[in-house]
Amino acid sequence: MQSQKIPSQQLFSFEFYPPKTEEGAASLQVVYDKLAKLNPEFFSVTFGAGGSTRDKTFDAVITIQSKGIQAAPHLSCVASTKENIRAILKSYQEHGISKIVALRGDLPSGMMSAGEFRYANELVEFIRQETGDCFQIHVAAYPEVHPQAANEVEDFKNFKRKVAAGANAVITQYFYNAEAYFYFVDACEKNGIDIPIVPGIMPITQYSQLFRFSEMCGADIPRWMRKRLECFGDDRQAIEAFGLDVVTKLCQRLLDNGAPGLHFYTMNQAAPILAIWENLKL
Repeated sequence: MQSQKIPSQQLFSFEFYPPKTEEGAASLQVVYDKLAKLNPEFFSVTFGAGGSTRDKTFDAVITIQSKGIQAAPHLSCVASTKENIRAILKSYQEHGISKIVALRGDLPSGMMSAGEFRYANELVEFIRQETGDCFQIHVAAYPEVHPQAANEVEDFKNFKRKVAAGANAVITQYFYNAEAYFYFVDACEKNGIDIPIVPGIMPITQYSQLFRFSEMCGADIPRWMRKRLECFGDDRQAIEAFGLDVVTKLCQRLLDNGAPGLHFYTMNQAAPILAIWENLKL
């Protein structure tokens, strides 16, 4: 692994999912306010399978933008139409949104057709055709290989298509093996890909939840971590302390070796992020 050149300014961003209830919205307001004090580059908001949270995502994004913080809505294309995507893009343009996280997304349960878009590169290409350079487009990458990819080679080909279609930056799936990220960055450099590749960071607060998420998204939990977490059982305090130590060290290594910043998956909680931030002395 070759160390990347450390950028002059490393940027940070935080991801939320849209709240389902009024109580959740009120709670998220508190989280916004706490994390806004860290001066992030942007807050991103997820988009449910097949656009199932379309209105809630839009509302959360507009709320964030109204507070003077850049918002980056996720936009997934599977099970959608060009007309739907065109309408969403127009709404975001009208509200001054300048960043989008463009994803393929998952098919809603029971739906068989992918709709007019099959892959994220088609969505990126469509956004560029419709809006030119109006949006800064972030796309996803999987340093440990997408769980549905045939193999690593095919996965990387798919990733390159997204970049070639007009992506400006990359946010990775979370990982706990820094070598996977460095290997992926090296592969990008060898293939002439020079846009920022921002590592996604998932704090560790619950083992069962982390295990479930990792099974779905293909993120590897190293054996030594799994064994240690299993030993803690239901001791939430021990799990959080261990997770804070592990994730802080991971973040520090990434930043020290040239990562352009960090993208935190907050799970709509501020405390774990603030603890990592304090440990990193950011």
